[in-house]
Amino acid sequence: MMHNLALSETAAADEIVVTNPFDGSIVGRVTETTAARLQLLLERARRGAQDAKSLSRHKRSAILEKAAATVEARCEEFALLIVKEAGKTITQARKEATRCVNTLKLSADEARRNAGEVIPFDSYAGSEARQGWYTREPLGIITAITPYNDPLNLVAHKLGPAISGGNAVLLKPSELTPLSAIKLVDVLVESGLPDEVITVAIGGSDLAKALVSARDVRMISFTGGFATGEAIARNAGIKKLAMDLGGNAPVIVMENSDFDAAVDGCVSGAYWAAGQNCIGTQRIMIQRSIYEQFRAKFVADTKKLKTGNPLDADTDVGPMISGKAVGRAAAMVDSALGAGATLLCGHKPAGNLYPPTVLENVPASCDVWNEEVFAPIVILQPFDELAEAIAMANSSEYSLHAGIFTNDLEGALDAASKIDAGGVMINDSSDYRFDAMPFGGFKYGSMGREGVRFAYEDMTQPKVVCINRLKR
Repeated sequence: MMHNLALSETAAADEIVVTNPFDGSIVGRVTETTAARLQLLLERARRGAQDAKSLSRHKRSAILEKAAATVEARCEEFALLIVKEAGKTITQARKEATRCVNTLKLSADEARRNAGEVIPFDSYAGSEARQGWYTREPLGIITAITPYNDPLNLVAHKLGPAISGGNAVLLKPSELTPLSAIKLVDVLVESGLPDEVITVAIGGSDLAKALVSARDVRMISFTGGFATGEAIARNAGIKKLAMDLGGNAPVIVMENSDFDAAVDGCVSGAYWAAGQNCIGTQRIMIQRSIYEQFRAKFVADTKKLKTGNPLDADTDVGPMISGKAVGRAAAMVDSALGAGATLLCGHKPAGNLYPPTVLENVPASCDVWNEEVFAPIVILQPFDELAEAIAMANSSEYSLHAGIFTNDLEGALDAASKIDAGGVMINDSSDYRFDAMPFGGFKYGSMGREGVRFAYEDMTQPKVVCINRLKR
């Protein structure tokens, strides 16, 4: 695995074993990169930054287009790897691989189109004799840190815009799911990307801290938890930060909504990727007049979901990433039950399988109400008036996406203007995302935006050229 800096020549290097979260089988092994190797990483990245900057826009675009075509041709291969190392169901993994293709294509488009603009200097008195433009130039070295829940497409969301902008990347994928990232980097190199433009380094928190604090790094792009994001902000120094720090997605269901569509959307949005989804539906507020009807159908449909082997085509919910993750989820539910919440179904873990779980009567003081559960756990909560539901939706400090189901367009737009979230999905679940749209949160949900165009602009810097047409 040449992009893991090939540190196996050092006897002190340790091995990281990647295991299947469903059955514990070994999926692969990678060499751990320790923080002590930081200078080697930086030396390689500096060379990579020169290589990346020298690539013309059409070359960057061609590399990304070819990589997209290769991933598309090997879609099943990528999907199977995602299932094995991350535990997503095969259906979900295929969708992630397809989204990766789209992300790379969007990045190729960005390299061609978003080069800068002409500046109308003569629109300001005193500058009539000047004309010029600005270009979008690379930052240099970007550190990208990605999580386990989308081990392919979230990596593409950092690598694609970085390459289109002419940058080098120090990539630290989750040590739980590094294989999809390595495979994607291999495809990019096969597609013509100079080998040192991306350096994959796999390790723990000490490595992350070293990569974040390195002075040569000009930007950190991080997707992960809030506590880690705070630590990055403390250690980064003066550099750009872009962070997706999680959510606690609320969905409002009005009595005038399409009832069946609302139930179907909420079930799908809650349990995708075993709930390990930062925009997964976590809190569902249902207008009281339809609450009992909604609860009955939502719980019945939840109980129909099959939890099990993610390679089986009829499995709806695969394993969570680890026993630790299952234990955290179960503890949050136990705490809520101890505080008076009611369990409607689920909460019977078996190994790394945690069945879809539905709660009601959850006190607002509970962690499961306030924090991101990142598990297949849903809260049902009745409300009377829309203003009450909006207040509940806004009660969390983490706010990426929200949703509302209603046939009243004016009411939906009014709610969208009042809900504090980076995206409000109308007549859709909170977990809808299109890879070209700006993606991020309000409050402590994120810093900056992903989505290819918006990440590309974060990963480049404007450079102005101004010509003074001197009159003699």
